[in-house]
Amino acid sequence: MADDRTYKRGRKYTNDEITVYWKPDSCVHASHCYRELIDVFDPGRRPWVDMYGATTGEIIDTVNMCPTDALTWKWNDNGKNSDVDASNTNHVNYRRPELISADNDVSDINPVSVKVMSDGPLIINGSFIVRYNNNVKENTDFRVKIKSCTKLSG
Repeated sequence: MADDRTYKRGRKYTNDEITVYWKPDSCVHASHCYRELIDVFDPGRRPWVDMYGATTGEIIDTVNMCPTDALTWKWNDNGKNSDVDASNTNHVNYRRPELISADNDVSDINPVSVKVMSDGPLIINGSFIVRYNNNVKENTDFRVKIKSCTKLSG
C-alpha cells in the first residue's frame, strides 16, 4: 500500500519506484490530476492518491501537468534523480529541491517558480518582493495567480 505519511505542510505517497509529494496549500484546483488519471488521483477517495492505480510513467506524466508545486515527484532511487531532464517540470529538482534528500521533509526554502498555463492564469510561487506604485511587499511563502484576458503567443 502507498505510504501516505504526513510531512510538514503536506503528504507524500510512494510506490516501489517514485514518491509523489502533495502540498495542498499550493493547489489551485486546475484538476489536471484527476481528469487525466482518476485511478490514481481521486478526490472522493481517502487517501485520495493510490500510487498503484497506474504505471509509474503515467503518474509522472500526470504530476508534470500540475501547474503549481502542489504535486511533485522524485525517484526513490536517488541516483536516478540527477539524470532527470527539465521536461519533467514537476520533478523535485525543478520545483522543490529541498525534497531531494531521502531524509529531508519540507524546509522553509521557497525558490520562485513561474508557470504559464495555456489559455489560463500565470502562476507565481515562492519567496519574492513585489514592488508597485511605490509600495513594497515582501513575501516568504506566496502564491499569485494572474488571470490572462488574452492568449499568449510565441
